[in-house]
Amino acid sequence: MSRKHLCRSSRDCGISNGSVLSAHVLRLLIGHLEGVRVMSSSAVLERGTSAVAPFGGSFPGWQAGSIPAGSPAAANWCVLPRCTVEFEKCTGGFKIHCRCEDEVSCGTLQNLCRMLCDGLCSVCCTQNGIACCQCNLTCGICKCEYTKDGCCISCISGDKACCAMLQSCCQCLSTCCESGCCCYVCFNNTPVCCGTCA
Repeated sequence: MSRKHLCRSSRDCGISNGSVLSAHVLRLLIGHLEGVRVMSSSAVLERGTSAVAPFGGSFPGWQAGSIPAGSPAAANWCVLPRCTVEFEKCTGGFKIHCRCEDEVSCGTLQNLCRMLCDGLCSVCCTQNGIACCQCNLTCGICKCEYTKDGCCISCISGDKACCAMLQSCCQCLSTCCESGCCCYVCFNNTPVCCGTCA
C-alpha cells in the first residue's frame, strides 16, 4: 500500500509531532481495515496530565481531517500490553493478577513494572473511553511479583480499617471489570497494562 494511498495529504499523518491522523490511517494503525478486526496484544494510549483523572476527557487536538490551530506541540503516547485482569481478595487486602497471552506483552509488562513499581499504584476503569472509577491504593503496601505470564500486584495493610478499604476497592474494581469496563493498572499515574476480565 503506497504512502499516497494511506495519507491523503501530509497533514493527515503523524503521531510524534502531535498532528492529526485521518480515520483511515488510524484504522490501519490499530488493525481495523475493510471490516477485518484484529485484536492486538497491545494498545496505544495518549497519557493525560492530570494526576486525579489521567484518562478522563477527550484527546486534545484530536479532530479527523484537519489540524486544529491550537494543537499540542507533542503528544505523549505510550504503548501498553493488553492482558486479562483479575482482582482477588486476600488476607489484609487484595491482589491484582495481570496475565498476558504472548511473551512480548509479558516482557513489556514486566519491564514497565520493574521500572515503575516503587510509586503509587492505582487502577482506572473506563467505559466507552470515559473514566468511571479510579482507585488510588494509598492505604496499603503494594508489591509487584512476576509470574510466568505477567505479574501479580498485592496491596496489603495490617490496619483493620485500611484492609476494609482495600477489599472494598477490590470489590468495586472487580464489578467494573466484570461489567465490561477496561481497566488500566498504573504506577505513578503511568499505565503499565490495560485489559478486561476473562
